Amino acid sequence: MAKQMQKTSMFIEQSPGDYENGDIQKNLDDDGRPKRTGTWVTASAHIITAVIGSGVLSLAWAIAQLGWVAGPAVLMAFSFITYFTSTLLADCYRAPDPVHGKRNYTYMDVVRAYLGGRKVQLCGLAQYANLVGITIGYTITASISMVAVKRSNCFHKHGHHVKCQTSNYPFMVIFACIQLILSQIPNFDKLSWLSIVAAIMSFAYSSIGLGLSIAKVAGGEHVRTSLTGVTVGVDVSGSEKVWRTFEAIGDIAFAYAYSTVLIEIQDTIKSSPPENKSMKRASSIGVSTTTLFYVLCGLIGYAAFGNDAPGNFLTGFGFYEPFWLIDFANICIAIHLIGAYQVFAQPLFGFVEGWCSRNWPNSKFITSEHAVDVPFYGIYYLNFFRLVWRTAYVIITAVVAMIFPFFNDFLGLIGAGSFWPLTVYFPIEMHIAQSKTPKYSFRWIWLKILSWVCLVVSLIAAAGSVQGLIQSLKTYKPFQTQE
Repeated sequence: MAKQMQKTSMFIEQSPGDYENGDIQKNLDDDGRPKRTGTWVTASAHIITAVIGSGVLSLAWAIAQLGWVAGPAVLMAFSFITYFTSTLLADCYRAPDPVHGKRNYTYMDVVRAYLGGRKVQLCGLAQYANLVGITIGYTITASISMVAVKRSNCFHKHGHHVKCQTSNYPFMVIFACIQLILSQIPNFDKLSWLSIVAAIMSFAYSSIGLGLSIAKVAGGEHVRTSLTGVTVGVDVSGSEKVWRTFEAIGDIAFAYAYSTVLIEIQDTIKSSPPENKSMKRASSIGVSTTTLFYVLCGLIGYAAFGNDAPGNFLTGFGFYEPFWLIDFANICIAIHLIGAYQVFAQPLFGFVEGWCSRNWPNSKFITSEHAVDVPFYGIYYLNFFRLVWRTAYVIITAVVAMIFPFFNDFLGLIGAGSFWPLTVYFPIEMHIAQSKTPKYSFRWIWLKILSWVCLVVSLIAAAGSVQGLIQSLKTYKPFQTQE
C-alpha cells in the first residue's frame, strides 16, 4: 500500500517500520525528524567533493599569474580564511546555543535566527544563484573532460598536429541523463556513497596531474618561471597582467568556498558528539587535504609549465602521453563532477520542495509518496513533484549549458558576488551576534577588517570576471563547436 507522507525538506525519509514497531521516539532526533546518521567522515567526503573540483588542475595557471611569492601566500591565506569562517558558521547551526539550541536546516534559516530582516533574502539570493550557476558550470566542465578523452585518442592515433574537433553537446546530454537518475536520490544524507566515490575520483585525477607534472620537471625541460609570475612585455601586456592577477586571486579564493552547502552538510550529522564539533573536525580535514593538493598541484604544475601554464593541463593538453593515463584522469574528472553536481543541487532541491510543501500542504501531488519496489534496490518512495521538478531542473541546466558554452566565465562573476556574503560576511556577523562581541573591541575590529579585506578581493575578482566575460562575448558564436 502506498505510503502517504508530507515532505518539508530534504531530510531522511521515514521507513514504514518506524511506525509499525511502536517505538517511534527511538528513531527520531530531538527535533522530531528521523535520526541523522552522518559522521565527520561522511561530512569530510561531502566537503572534499564540493571543494576539490577540476579547478585544482588550473591552479598552475593561477600561480603563473602571481609568481612564486604571491601565489603560495594567497593559497595559504584563503585556506586559513575558509577554515576560520567555516568554524564560525558551524557554531551557528543551532541557535542560540551551539550545542543545545534549536536546529537550523538551511543557511537561510541560520541567517534568519541570528540576523533576520532583509539579510535573509540577500543570503537566499546569493546562495541559490551560486548553486544554480555551479550546476550549469559543472555540466559544461564535465562535457569538456569527456570530449578530452575522445580528442586524446584522436591525437594518439593521428598525431598532435591534427585539430580533432569534437562537439560538446552529445556529452552534455549524456551527463544530463545520468543526473536525471541521480537527482531522484531524495536527500543529502542518502548522498554519502556518491560523495565518497567522487572524493576518491578527485584524489585520483589530482594525483595523476601531480605525477605527470613531477615527471615533466624531472625530465629537465627548461621553462620560464619568476618570483612575480608572467612578465609584462614578454608574456602579457601591462593591462593583461592586472586583469589576470585579479582573475587568479578570485580563482584561488573561490576554489576553497563550500559555505553554500556547509549547513546542509552539518544537518546530516548525528547529534553525538555535538554536530558543531564533528563539523569542525570535518572542515579541518577537508580544508587541510584540499590545501595540500592545491599547493602541490599549483606549485609543481607551475614548475613544469612555467609562465605558459595552460588553464587546465589535462583537458587543455598540457600533456599528450601516456594517452591512456590522460584518458583515465579525464574520466575521473567526469565521475567526480557527477557527484559534485548533486552535492550542490540537493540544497536547491530541498529548498524548493520545502517551500512548496509549506505553501500547499494539502496537495497530494507535492506531499504524497508512493512505494515502488525497485529490483536490486528495494522499496523506493516515489514523489511525483520531486520527479517532475528535479527532471525539469536538470534539463534546463543542460540546455543553458548548450546555449552558453562560455558560461564558466559568467560563473566567475557569480562566485565573486557570493564569496564575500556567504563565506565571510554572514559567518562573521552571526558570530558577533552569537558571542555578543562588544562593539569596537579588539576582536570586533579585526573581524571587521577581515570582512572588508575579503570584500575588496570579491570586487577585484568581479572586475577580472567581467573583463573575461567581455572577451568571451566578443568571440562567441552561438552553437559553435567547442574544443
